[in-house]
Amino acid sequence: MPIRSSEFALADERATARLGAALARAIEGQAPAIARRGLVVALAGDLGAGKTSVVRAALRALGITGTVRSPTFTLVEPYVVSSLNFYHFDFYRLADPQEFSLAGFRDMFGPAAVCLIEWPERAGGRLPQADLRIALRVAGQGRDASLTAATELGAACLDRIAAEMAGHES
Repeated sequence: MPIRSSEFALADERATARLGAALARAIEGQAPAIARRGLVVALAGDLGAGKTSVVRAALRALGITGTVRSPTFTLVEPYVVSSLNFYHFDFYRLADPQEFSLAGFRDMFGPAAVCLIEWPERAGGRLPQADLRIALRVAGQGRDASLTAATELGAACLDRIAAEMAGHES
């Protein structure tokens, strides 16, 4: 499958939250496929670029009402939504990619798992291929988001997100 991508200007925190909510609805729309094979979403960007904000907004849109913590120190925060297991990873503090393997995180990837990964590059190539990559960059008062799909499932999610985000442009 050819790689597909879309870019969005996120003017403010509300626009960043809309991206997260659009991601949530894309996940809901692909739940049967995710239940069969899982979904990996890699989030890239500098500190403060909005990675945790996107994940938090997605989890809120999926109905998580409790505290949505950044897993900076715990490395992973699990959530259950309907029949899917969500794992919010933050590998910023990994000192060595081998820590990913030693922690047993690989067991969390697979059918019915949605793995949302901040700082995926810190795992040093030990992660499964990302279905969808979201790269965020601070741009003035807002952010720029670049989404890239590398699989059919990622492309289906990207199409849903792009359609929803286009509906909010003026």
